[in-house]
Amino acid sequence: MGDGDRWSDREETFTAWCNSHLRKAGTQIENIEEDFRDGLKLMLLLEVISGERLAKPERGKMRVHKISNVNKALDFIASKGVKLVSIGAEEIVDGNVKMTLGMIWTIILRFAIQDISVEETSAKEGLLLWCQRKTAPYKNVNIQNFHISWKDGLGFCALIHRHRPELIDYGKLRKDDPLTNLNTAFDVAEKYLDIPKMLDAEDIVGTARPDEKAIMTYVSSFYHAFSGAQKAETAANRICKVLAVNQENEQLMEDYEKLASDLLEWIRRTIPWLENRAPENTMHAMQQKLEDFRDYRRLHKPPKVQEKCQLEINFNTLQTKLRLSNRPAFMPSEGRMVSDINNAWGCLEQAEKGYEEWLLNEIRRLERLDHLAEKFRQKASIHEAWTDGKEAMLRQKDYETATLSEIKALLKKHEAFESDLAAHQDRVEQIAAIAQELNELDYYDSPSVNARCQKICDQWDNLGALTQKRREALERTEKLLETIDQLYLEYAKRAAPFNNWMEGAMEDLQDTFIVHTIEEIQGLTTAHEQFKATLPDADKERLAILGIHNEVSKIVQTYHVNMAGTNPYTTITPQEINGKWDHVRQLVPRRDQALTEEHARQQHNERLRKQFGAQANVIGPWIQTKMEEIGRISIEMHGTLEDQLSHLRQYEKSIVNYKPKIDQLEGDHQLIQEALIFDNKHTNYTMEHIRVGWEQLLTTIARTINEVENQILTRDAKGISQEQMNEFRASFNHFDRDHSGTLGPEEFKACLISLGYDIGNDPQGEAEFARIMSIVDPNRLGVVTFQAFIDFMSRETADTDTADQVMASFKILAGDKNYITMDELRRELPPDQAEYCIARMAPYAGPDAVPGALDYMSFSTALYGESDL
Repeated sequence: MGDGDRWSDREETFTAWCNSHLRKAGTQIENIEEDFRDGLKLMLLLEVISGERLAKPERGKMRVHKISNVNKALDFIASKGVKLVSIGAEEIVDGNVKMTLGMIWTIILRFAIQDISVEETSAKEGLLLWCQRKTAPYKNVNIQNFHISWKDGLGFCALIHRHRPELIDYGKLRKDDPLTNLNTAFDVAEKYLDIPKMLDAEDIVGTARPDEKAIMTYVSSFYHAFSGAQKAETAANRICKVLAVNQENEQLMEDYEKLASDLLEWIRRTIPWLENRAPENTMHAMQQKLEDFRDYRRLHKPPKVQEKCQLEINFNTLQTKLRLSNRPAFMPSEGRMVSDINNAWGCLEQAEKGYEEWLLNEIRRLERLDHLAEKFRQKASIHEAWTDGKEAMLRQKDYETATLSEIKALLKKHEAFESDLAAHQDRVEQIAAIAQELNELDYYDSPSVNARCQKICDQWDNLGALTQKRREALERTEKLLETIDQLYLEYAKRAAPFNNWMEGAMEDLQDTFIVHTIEEIQGLTTAHEQFKATLPDADKERLAILGIHNEVSKIVQTYHVNMAGTNPYTTITPQEINGKWDHVRQLVPRRDQALTEEHARQQHNERLRKQFGAQANVIGPWIQTKMEEIGRISIEMHGTLEDQLSHLRQYEKSIVNYKPKIDQLEGDHQLIQEALIFDNKHTNYTMEHIRVGWEQLLTTIARTINEVENQILTRDAKGISQEQMNEFRASFNHFDRDHSGTLGPEEFKACLISLGYDIGNDPQGEAEFARIMSIVDPNRLGVVTFQAFIDFMSRETADTDTADQVMASFKILAGDKNYITMDELRRELPPDQAEYCIARMAPYAGPDAVPGALDYMSFSTALYGESDL
């Protein structure tokens, strides 16, 4: 239904509404657009519904007088805050039905509906809410809007029964009889409530969605008719609202008092716990206190913080509500003011801060004590373990029967012990200092610490005396065998580094190596030659070390010294030195052979690299050159398409003939892989690059030949001349500026325009271009190939068969019937084509079908993709 029809449908309702007010002034209207044209009754209507006097009207019959009157009415409406959009006096004077009805609806909204207010809603929402409230107790009534909710008539009847129950027997009404319900409501309203009949019951029932504005106008009349009862209800609502506010405020006061009392009691219980400073002796106990405090902070306090915040919010909300409802401010009980709670909370947080600081200080103190006590125990244990057996060792008389080497060893050992003893002096002092600090910090286990410290100090003094006594005895004996001892020491000093050198040399000579280049093996060979150059000097050092040992043997034989023991300074014997030296001499030639073999292998690998690189550096550029030449051939227009095809096939033949060189390169690559060669500085091409390039080259030449063949097929099938093909190719190449072989949408559009297509930038042109794109780019890839371009141009320029033409041809063969028989097909078509049609045509199912009838229409559309075979 159009907008003009809707306004026309409302004319009856609006006319009745206007007459319900105009009859108070002793007049009526019959035709709303005609009777308001002079503006007089319009001004009278506004005076009746507003209770105000308008400006004096013009009584003349001229058009200018009528326009003046209507303007005065419109100015009065505007003065009431109503915006009149597109409504002018000329349209009203000219009898414009739509404008006149729109103006009347604006008047109804402003003077009959806008002032309706229910629970702070207004206008349409207020009227709807009023209806919902009034009809809520009635079954089968659910007012949700001003259209279909009123179709069954029960809503109108419920409004009347709610205010005047004696007028309607609501219990006898049925939801399935809307016509009776509507007529009952309208007749009762007109007879007893002075509400004129504004709608026709048959029109409401026969309309899927009654007119909303007409229903609103009618319902607003009911609202005003019952306004007296509404005022009583409003007064009752006001009293209920005041009492509800008062009850809510009293509940908020009780909640505040309860919450404030609970919060203050919790603070009172918590502060003594936070002020308890009783120390603990162990870290575990203090950490438990800290954990309890953290639980308090994490679990117990946050809800109280929320309660305090909520308390302040409730207090402020309560005061605001009291102030807004003109009540006196709330004064909490003594000691429960927000300021009292804030003061108590401040004391709580101060106690928290002090308790946390005390906890941390105590933990730091106990941590320091535990650390010192553990440090004392560790140092004492280490010292006691070190001193274990030292007194017995210092009291030994082993030097009395010892040999020179044993005396020397004992003296050196004693010197080492004295050094060790001196080094432990600092530990003993640290132990004593830690014990003193533990005493000062009031460590709970100080007695045991002091007893252990005293024992350590007494033992330390005894060790010092025994050490001095043993040194004096050893020095007296040392002078007897000093010479032999010095020789042993010299032997040990020179044998140890020489032995280390030999072990390192053996390790290096037996070390495996992995190289990948000539340079790397040459570096290893040079290092090996440098090592061999050091062997003569090493042999001299070996002989000198053995000479020292021989001198010791000579002295032993000369002076008959008891040499039952071995060299106390080293376990390296002359036999070990000679054995390792012989092993080094055996490993040198083996290393020479291994380096020589690896050098030969690397030379072979280098030859393989150069061989592969030389071929790859030729094949790679050749493939690239051929790719570029094929690309040029595919876009250039030299000669006919047959000439281009011949040229491309010659290229294909030359490319295929190049395959042996690729195979040869594959063989060289296999040799490189078998030799485990991983890089090649002689070329940037890898076999993978060559393979990919070769495959792309074969694919490109095959695809290009196929494209030219398809162009030839298209040209011959569509009857396109060579000049047209050249023109199409020239236009395509001109706009293919990146030489990609494809056109983007804008390039394709420009190409079509250059060929004479009229594609504008208006909506029609855009729609036409979208249609063309759906043909040339059905997969919506965003590009147009040359083949798709040629297919489109050939379709546009050539005369092609259509499904309708084929269908018409079949109809001729069928003798103008809607079906065709197998005999007719075999009679009119060649045998193979007749059987092809018989195998694919569906049976004909029309009312005029005969046995064996075939449907040539669906077959024809399927041939062109318009349906499925």
